[in-house]
Amino acid sequence: MTADGKLDDAQTDAHESPSPDDTVIDGGTSPLPSEASEAPSGDAAPVEAATPPDDPASASGGDHPPSTPPSPPSPPSSPPTLATPSTQSSPPLSSRPAWLRWLLRLLGVLCLVVLCAGGYAGYDAWRFLNVPPQTPGEETTFDVEPGASFDKVARQLEQRGLVSSAWRFKLLGHWMEWTGSLKAGRFAMHTGWTPGRVLDQLVNGQPILYRLTLREGLTWWEVGRLLESEGFARFSDFSAVIHDPAFLRHYGIPFDSAEGFLFPETYLLKKPQTLNREAARSVAGRLVDTFWRSTAAVLPLGHRTPPDDLRRLVTLASIVERETGVPAERARVAGVYTNRLRVGMILQADPTVIYGLGPTFDGNLRRSHLQDGDNPYNTYRKPGLPPGPICSPGFEALQAAVKPEDHGYFYFVARKDGTHQFSTNLDDHNAAVRKFQLGR
Repeated sequence: MTADGKLDDAQTDAHESPSPDDTVIDGGTSPLPSEASEAPSGDAAPVEAATPPDDPASASGGDHPPSTPPSPPSPPSSPPTLATPSTQSSPPLSSRPAWLRWLLRLLGVLCLVVLCAGGYAGYDAWRFLNVPPQTPGEETTFDVEPGASFDKVARQLEQRGLVSSAWRFKLLGHWMEWTGSLKAGRFAMHTGWTPGRVLDQLVNGQPILYRLTLREGLTWWEVGRLLESEGFARFSDFSAVIHDPAFLRHYGIPFDSAEGFLFPETYLLKKPQTLNREAARSVAGRLVDTFWRSTAAVLPLGHRTPPDDLRRLVTLASIVERETGVPAERARVAGVYTNRLRVGMILQADPTVIYGLGPTFDGNLRRSHLQDGDNPYNTYRKPGLPPGPICSPGFEALQAAVKPEDHGYFYFVARKDGTHQFSTNLDDHNAAVRKFQLGR
């Protein structure tokens, strides 16, 4: 076979389908380097297959027609797919570092704990605010001491069963901004109330007020006993307060006690939780304050009334108060003592002698009592007014002392019906005594 024939065979082989050992480059094939450089057998001239001739005629030396054109390269079976950033997936959890996997698990657990804690806290707050300590509960009272802190009140409420939790109640007070708004006093409460209602009662409710009635003509020790029996003050504390010089100066009382200034009235008072000196001072101050307010119409100068005038008026009013309970006679009785003082007569008032005998008086006034010169209040033996008031006069008695009736009477004696017979001279008075007292 000629060299030209071998060349034709080589060219034909070059256009056949590539063998499995061929390498794919840009969709075409090229022989492996070892095959391309392998020389054919025999004495045929070597063929340079590495570089195809530029002119087809030159490959055959111009004597043979050009060979069949090479067939176009076959397209690849499937083009390669390039991954885009949007379609790239995260690596599986198992391919992540161990510390990262533990961190993610820990964060998940923490989130779950926070959610559970928040849910429980919300339920706990709802339950505290809406579920009363007791059902159905019972009525009771609760005392708030003056100046007590909110913390102390919260603890006492928990101890009394009025709230289920002191610290939760404190949180409620801070949230409502009412920790500094508590009132002092005794409050009506119920163990079936919610904490919000309990707090509202202590801030906006009215303390329980108790009625105390002081009638006209009571002495200071009778007032003290009544205060103690009603639970407003201890007798010993009350006695110490109304004889305290500082207390007397503060309220403008020109005597050695507050006798005569414990104004008779019906009071509505808060009962103290603790009976001590401060509780007695509070109630005594209330009584004296009422005196000054109630007598402003007849004592227009109030605290500025000259001490001597104040002593005379209040002392005379106290005598009038004890001498008669008939309103129409008060100014007339005051006129009798005013007339006696004007002419220098002794007053001879039985109530002053009785007052001087003190709390031990048994109700039976004896002749020996009238002759006792050691009694500073014995107006049978001592001229002028006694050292001070003998009771707490009411407004009408004080008004009678300020404006006594102008008349000529110097004597009076009690009738059987509680009124009095007035006389201008001793003879008429003795006759009235025989008639109304001795029954002659």
